Amino acid sequence: MRADRLVSLVLLLRQHGRLSAVALARELEVSTRTVLRDIEALSAAGVPVYAERGRHGGFALLPGFRTELTGLNHDEALALLIAGSRRGAQAFGLGSALASAMLKVVDALPESYRDTAAGAAERLLIDPETDLLSRRLVDEEVPDTVVAEVRRAVLAGHKLRIHYAAADQTPQWRTVDPIGLVTVRDRGYLLATRSGADRTYRLSRVLAAEELAEPAQRPDRVDLDRAWQERSTRFRTGGDQVTVLVRVDPARREDLVGTALAVRAEEADSDGRLRLEVTFQDPRHAEWALWQLATDAEALAPQWLRTPLRDRAAAIATRYECQPES
Repeated sequence: MRADRLVSLVLLLRQHGRLSAVALARELEVSTRTVLRDIEALSAAGVPVYAERGRHGGFALLPGFRTELTGLNHDEALALLIAGSRRGAQAFGLGSALASAMLKVVDALPESYRDTAAGAAERLLIDPETDLLSRRLVDEEVPDTVVAEVRRAVLAGHKLRIHYAAADQTPQWRTVDPIGLVTVRDRGYLLATRSGADRTYRLSRVLAAEELAEPAQRPDRVDLDRAWQERSTRFRTGGDQVTVLVRVDPARREDLVGTALAVRAEEADSDGRLRLEVTFQDPRHAEWALWQLATDAEALAPQWLRTPLRDRAAAIATRYECQPES
């Protein structure tokens, strides 16, 4: 870890010219005392780093000093910079490693490409934190110690012991054979087997994890994309699926279909609205989806869905009744 930090320190000085110990500590996520020790280590190793005194002083490299890194062309570096802007690395606890890697990518460029690639990367944004309606994407918090332990077990091919809090269940310890890690819309998942059966665990529900020394029982090679697709299919076709009849404003059809598992039938009503027979994962899923559409959709059947929607609407109406003037 220290070797990587020393390289990152050199790259920071190369790109910024001069940085204070406080600024370096903030970038490297260490203490200023650690930064000073690292500066001494670099000097002892022959890296020409020196201190500038004064109010605007700090540490800098002698002009012309370059690290020896493999060069990349402009488009290769741009592709890596854009890929690095995604938040998937955060889900796997690799955020700081990604930042360090991006420093190396920029430094590896020929000088003539460096500024143009960095400038181009600033003009391309992937998966911003909010959409056009300012709805903020909710990041799932996973302790670094937990995700690091899970990641080590996955990559080393060892069994993993996790303290897992499944939905509506008391957390329990489970020993699993990890297969791989998947991130979907900034949510991290562990694909594993338990007693030979496929299991999928959301990382945000892993309260603690322990890599075991025993080798995991798993194939030498895996197609994670295919494994994820198979599990997604089983999830969508399993459980207590329900089919409901809905009338919806044509302008909101895609919103309804986008939340449903399947559309079994569709026809237009005389008033221009659409009548759809759609399938949801379970009753709670159906109620949630219809509530999001407010008055733009109406659940026609079954009654068990109409009743909770009516009760919700009545509770809202009661809360917002006009209050008498005092």
